[in-house]
Amino acid sequence: MSYSADLYTKAKAHIPGGVNSPVRAFKGVGGEPLFIRKGIGAYLEDVDGRHYIDYIGSWGPMILGHAHPTVLQKVTAALQDGFSFGAPTEIEIRLAQKVSQLMPQLERIRFVNSGTEASMSAIRLARGFTKRDKFIKFTGCYHGHADSLLVAAGSGGLTLGMPSSAGVPSGVVQDTLIAPFNDISAVAALFKQYPSEIAAVILEPVAGNMNCVLPMPGFLEGLWELCDANKSVLIFDEVMTGFRVGLGGASAHFNVTPDLTILGKVIGGGFPVGAFGGREEIMQCIAPLGPVYQAGTLSGNPIAMTAGLATLELISAPDFYKQLSLQTEKLTNGLRNAAKSAGIPLHTTAIGGMFGFFFTDQTKIESEEDVKRCNIERFKQFFHAMLKEGVYFAPSAFEAGFVSSQHGDKEIEQTVKAAEKVLNALS
Repeated sequence: MSYSADLYTKAKAHIPGGVNSPVRAFKGVGGEPLFIRKGIGAYLEDVDGRHYIDYIGSWGPMILGHAHPTVLQKVTAALQDGFSFGAPTEIEIRLAQKVSQLMPQLERIRFVNSGTEASMSAIRLARGFTKRDKFIKFTGCYHGHADSLLVAAGSGGLTLGMPSSAGVPSGVVQDTLIAPFNDISAVAALFKQYPSEIAAVILEPVAGNMNCVLPMPGFLEGLWELCDANKSVLIFDEVMTGFRVGLGGASAHFNVTPDLTILGKVIGGGFPVGAFGGREEIMQCIAPLGPVYQAGTLSGNPIAMTAGLATLELISAPDFYKQLSLQTEKLTNGLRNAAKSAGIPLHTTAIGGMFGFFFTDQTKIESEEDVKRCNIERFKQFFHAMLKEGVYFAPSAFEAGFVSSQHGDKEIEQTVKAAEKVLNALS
């Protein structure tokens, strides 16, 4: 028995399912999860000493690769001054200034501890600001596991075959309206059905929890116009896309300005973090300025703030995203060419340092239904075969992948070569 398998047995005796987040359990691909000992640059090492080129990147935050020396140095220095104070610190201001500089639509920002907390708070804030109860979300978009948001939530729900969750009262979700991703007419119909009742529209501008699905031309612009016309709050959940698809996030990439933006992952440099922010008029409704309550003992944790600021400073370098996008495209082009040579249909998507691949002959992937029609069994076979070749993709056909600045030509070429071998064996 491997040490990973031994640890998994021990973990199941104390932790539900042996993991602290469901997708880690490998239920979407079968088999048992790997237990990781450390990560350096583009690589992970498991407890059995095996090395992998990592395309999960802690599910997005590690845009600089694992244990980047500059981030590590600054975090180590910050640790000498203490871990948490429950009081304001200067580093919170510095990170807020940096985020607002890179995303000017965030006129005010509040730091929290997770993407779930940020999403939950943003919805509450939008409801408090508009004095309305209903909001629209999209099938396949995940905004954390708050009750009202855990409906048609993609990712873990898709992987485990659960469209929602037990324990969520029907009364809690009665004001959650659902529309298909990329279907602007469905959103318009909901606004017509519930005039003056919809507080907000929330979405991942690039859906990363049903693999990587890009918005169709005009979709984000259409939502912007509908929200303006109906005096509703447009919320971009950029926990995944923020500083991952570009320096200004998806809002800058697609030139659409939401009223509120949710952030996480990259802004913590690998530490637990979340944030929400936007128009000053809306943010003034949050306590202590306004009646919408939100609080957190570890919010603005100085270690997370330090790691986040160090990360944002490094990724602000000229040509950082040009190079990141180039490597991502090299990877997806290589995977697609390898599949074509093997006679296996494969569709790929890429934006910034984020990518997806789908075993399908569909020429477009625009919605959750499109993703569900892909060959999930072939993905499972591909995942395990690539793992044996030392390449670690996400253990689910419904999760996006991530490239870091540490993924050089060597890592990309090694990955593509492994894919050629595996796909030819699967054909």
